[in-house]
Amino acid sequence: MGITSHANTGLGAALSEAAQAVLRPLVRILLRNGVAYGAFAELTRRVYAEVAEREFALAGRKQTVSRISTLTGLTRKEVTRIQSEEGPSQADNERYNRPARVIGGWVREKRYHDRRGRPAELQMEGDARSFSALVREFSGDIPPRAMADELARVGAIEIMPDGKVRLLTRAYIPRGDQVEKLGILGADVADLIRTIDHNLTCAPGEAYFQRRVSYDNIPREMLPTLTKQLSRKAQSCLESMDRVLAAADRDRSPAVKGTGRARTGVGIYYFEEPAQ
Repeated sequence: MGITSHANTGLGAALSEAAQAVLRPLVRILLRNGVAYGAFAELTRRVYAEVAEREFALAGRKQTVSRISTLTGLTRKEVTRIQSEEGPSQADNERYNRPARVIGGWVREKRYHDRRGRPAELQMEGDARSFSALVREFSGDIPPRAMADELARVGAIEIMPDGKVRLLTRAYIPRGDQVEKLGILGADVADLIRTIDHNLTCAPGEAYFQRRVSYDNIPREMLPTLTKQLSRKAQSCLESMDRVLAAADRDRSPAVKGTGRARTGVGIYYFEEPAQ
């Protein structure tokens, strides 16, 4: 069954095709991890109810169970049940962000660099230019030893015999931890879809940057080399943009003036598949 649109059947067909394209890789992951349709359907019901409640209320009026039911097609009983249940926490997302911020600060900030401008080997303890100082600056209240254990676990750092800490990778990439990798799946894909949603509904001239490059006649033998080459270029590009963002972030740059609080960023990803 496709998605229909009374106003524009062409739009409905395009949306149905796009939704299936998004769902296919997601369902592949769900099935691989033993999540059957019933469990996914329950998740979908919850998300429909939450989005309708938070984002589709009439101006100046509190959202009602009846309106949520009308918008989503869920019964009033289902909406009431979903609203009474506790939703998922943001703990996993924060768990991902903090180690990433520590590595980002180590790569970006000159005070944690050596004379060659590279991330320096840091003493574990110390008030300045130490791993403990780095963690306190970029990770808040996480104990430095706990952060070191986590970064060592994923292969991002090495704790050397003399007690110093050496950075091995310039990004936080969980290795073997399926729970954490799935948390990153939710965060990264959600950001991309938010950008697409904005670009579908924004006024002319207000679209967010959204581009990609791809070719479909590349020999398979070249893929390993291309993967490494493009990964290096992407990492360098991200580090450059990280410096731009850090200069505008009041946590990193307290002199920045302004009101309110917004979250913004840029993501880069590599993909490959057999060409049809």
